[in-house]
Amino acid sequence: MAGGDTWTARFLRHLAEERRLSGHTVSGYGRDLARFGAYLGAQGDVDWAGIDSQCVRAYVALRHRQGQGGRSLQRELSALRSLYRYLQKEKQVDHNPVQGVRAPRSGRCLPKVLDVDQVDRLLALDARDPLGLRDCALMELIYSSGLRLSEAVGLDMADLDLNQGLVRVTGKGRKSRELPVGRMAREALQVWLGARRELAGAGETALFVGRRGRRLTPRAVQYRLRQWAQRQGLDRPVHPHMLRHSFATHLLESSGDLRAVQELLGHANISTTQVYTHLDFQHLARVYDRAHPRARRRK
Repeated sequence: MAGGDTWTARFLRHLAEERRLSGHTVSGYGRDLARFGAYLGAQGDVDWAGIDSQCVRAYVALRHRQGQGGRSLQRELSALRSLYRYLQKEKQVDHNPVQGVRAPRSGRCLPKVLDVDQVDRLLALDARDPLGLRDCALMELIYSSGLRLSEAVGLDMADLDLNQGLVRVTGKGRKSRELPVGRMAREALQVWLGARRELAGAGETALFVGRRGRRLTPRAVQYRLRQWAQRQGLDRPVHPHMLRHSFATHLLESSGDLRAVQELLGHANISTTQVYTHLDFQHLARVYDRAHPRARRRK
């Protein structure tokens, strides 16, 4: 297949324009495919149409030896598999060499969460300037509604209905869902909306804006959250997704309703949500070990 780079570019445009995947997802696909293309180039600039499953397995084995984990390799294989499905549809190749190739298994990595007291400490901000009020509202909303970072920074003013206590978010695959907004998040958002007028540029639709009046970037949120965590005396690095994980874990501990948590998180498959049941069990096991007379270790 001549012009492999051209077809890769067409595939990425297909993801962005026809499948309407997020820019973050498309960039990830691009990096994974570029890495495999560089591997092929090092092997002698092999035409992608001539790739077989043995070549793909050799690539996976190399990446694994370099220290790449199973989940990351699954993602890379998924990108390659999708590319070859697209090339088959466009009649550029007659086979999918990635079909049937599996990544090595890796141990389940449980998400890191904050307990309720840590969340309370983090969100007890003494914020008075507009940026601090924004950060308070943003963190309260992520924890209140279980938002992904990309969903939070992608919100527009029109997506928020404080009167009804609802926010409309656009998640993976451009799927929309409406979520409840808790009382403390609503109060923080109301204060932020008053301060937003000092920062937002003319015609800016974003709910959360930065110092220069434009839509807040994910990197800026990550940086500010790390700063607040240190300032509030938390003894661990904190990232925005940790608030989403904490939302899911605390809700599941209180309700036990896995299906409801799945809907709120926007997970297409309940198996993705089930990781939080493992966290809940760990919590119960720790309580048991501390409290049960037959579980406590003798001093």
